Amino acid sequence: MILGLLITLFIVLCFMLIALILIQKGKGSLGIGYMGGGAQMLFGGSGGQDLFQKMTWILGALFLGGSLILSIMKTKQTNSSSYFNQPAHAQPINALPPQS
Repeated sequence: MILGLLITLFIVLCFMLIALILIQKGKGSLGIGYMGGGAQMLFGGSGGQDLFQKMTWILGALFLGGSLILSIMKTKQTNSSSYFNQPAHAQPINALPPQS
């Protein structure tokens, strides 16, 4: 249950990171952030690039940490339910039903 919640939060984080990267104005003057001048009026003369860069670094760090945590949790879950870790059956299982 908790793994599903963390995966959902991780997917939301991924979409937020993608949107934040696309909003930023690139050095080559390309990208969605360059299309309008509204961002410069809203965030000041720099267009809020310092704020966007800090938020990108924070979301990037959360992305890396979240992917590490999810991989560790999934590895522990896979190892605990592995076929080789389960005890052998005491009685053999018949492949054919008894004949009458």
